[in-house]
Amino acid sequence: MVVDETYVKVAGKWRYVYRAVDEHDQVIDVYVSRRRDLVSARTFFRTALDAHGEPTEVITDLAQALETVIEELIPDAFHNTEQYANNRVECDHGRLKARLRPMRGLKTDRTASVVIRGHAFIQNLRRGHYELGNEAGHQHLRVAAAFDELIETI
Repeated sequence: MVVDETYVKVAGKWRYVYRAVDEHDQVIDVYVSRRRDLVSARTFFRTALDAHGEPTEVITDLAQALETVIEELIPDAFHNTEQYANNRVECDHGRLKARLRPMRGLKTDRTASVVIRGHAFIQNLRRGHYELGNEAGHQHLRVAAAFDELIETI
């Protein structure tokens, strides 16, 4: 699991976005926070671990809060902080910010969370991490086919 945080502006104020990506580039979890501290990192990790279990390796940058929480919650996991090891999630941050840039801005923390989680869902869908829309031959048809299947399911 690769974990990193980035920042976005919400209603003119900076918010931190914690994101986790697995070894297959699937976005595991997203958390929008007002602060970049131990409480936020702990909340993010607890929800990610509840949803996906404990990883054997966690890759992060040298953020002290992330290091402390990893030692606290998953002491058996190998904590990798090598340079360039977290490039997968850094590239994913770039895709997120490229999507947010042409928008007229995020107005509330709730809409920021919904939009960022929706972006992660579409990224995972495009990458084929769900069984939705796999019968569609071309990449650009996969998303439309997936939403057709979702509508039938709902």
